[in-house]
Amino acid sequence: MSIKHIARTSYRALWVNKSRSFLTVLGVLIGIASIIMMMSIGKGAENLILGEIGGLGAETVVVRPGQEPTGPTDVAETLLGDSLKDRDVDLLRKKSNVPDVIEVSPFVIVPGSVSYGGDTYRPMVIGGAADFFIDSFDAYPEEGVLFDESDTRQKANVAVIGSKVKEELFGDKSPIGESIRIKNQSFKVVGSLAPRGQVAFFDIDDLVIVPHTTAMTYILGIDYYHEIILTAKSADMVEYVIEDVTRTLREAHGITDPDKDDFFAVSQQGLADQIQIIIGSLTAFLSSVVAIALVVGGVGVMNIMLVSITERTREIGLRKAVGATKKNIMNQFLFEAVLLTSIGGVIGIILGGTLAFLISLVLAQTVAPAWTFTFPISAVFLGLGVTSLVGLVFGLYPAKKAAEKDPIEALRYE
Repeated sequence: MSIKHIARTSYRALWVNKSRSFLTVLGVLIGIASIIMMMSIGKGAENLILGEIGGLGAETVVVRPGQEPTGPTDVAETLLGDSLKDRDVDLLRKKSNVPDVIEVSPFVIVPGSVSYGGDTYRPMVIGGAADFFIDSFDAYPEEGVLFDESDTRQKANVAVIGSKVKEELFGDKSPIGESIRIKNQSFKVVGSLAPRGQVAFFDIDDLVIVPHTTAMTYILGIDYYHEIILTAKSADMVEYVIEDVTRTLREAHGITDPDKDDFFAVSQQGLADQIQIIIGSLTAFLSSVVAIALVVGGVGVMNIMLVSITERTREIGLRKAVGATKKNIMNQFLFEAVLLTSIGGVIGIILGGTLAFLISLVLAQTVAPAWTFTFPISAVFLGLGVTSLVGLVFGLYPAKKAAEKDPIEALRYE
């Protein structure tokens, strides 16, 4: 019995029961569509974040508290770590410790809203050096000035705001000299940045910058930093800077075992590798959860195939009576199962890709303009491979049961 004949017979059998065939593949279809969608959105997020990292510059070294994350669950330790203090910043600024660094900028993140008069807005509030954004991102003031090092030392209540923050809180009015409130603390606006848009992880237009000393003392009430960003003399010096930073901080923290580091220093490439690991792990986890639908779909295929075999008992007996072997019968029903799941896989790939495209459009409009639709080709091969495997695994038992039917008993079946 040729493959062509098996395929033609399988197609006719499935076409006769179109509704049942569709319901059979529905579980497989949903599972594959969900996995394709997860992979596409995960890849889109990865590309977006890697693009943002590229905006930091190849000379950038980032020091963060906690141990270097290897998966999504390790990120919380970094966000909540308190191991980077003033003494660490002072040590890193010493040329004798890190000779190839030209700038060291500590930062803290301030959650919450900003208000002016009766208006409230939720921008990104950063405690750090305002001139860092000038040097790194070409974010120059459109009005007013930047606060300086003396403001930082004196813990002055001054702020520099982005163009979108200005528009939301002040409209056409000049914000210079006005007071805004952050966490019940009053800050005098000394500068307003020109429109700049998204650069690296920062939307400059949606930013409020205050001295980190003020943020730590009067807003957050902490004595540690969330991040320290260093700028090396050149991209070629980055690895040397990381080595010097690691050595300096280990000595300062009394660490002799590298496995017990309470900080980590990474370059732009290191950040990219971390992001790929975290997003890859998260995507794999979500995809494995969604894959349960494939198991459900596979069980559905098995059940429907068993029902189909019962209904076609006389057909099986007749085919055996005219010379069909057990192998012919088994191949027939196994091919039908694989054909069913493969059709579900193809439809699922198309549906998943379409939904991922629509979601990407929404995300580009509402979350990040730089978000782009990505459809990994590997997802297509994965979808087709998985659905074929599901058909083989869950179609094997029904096919074997059909092949073992006694032809005489099958012909007598009513």
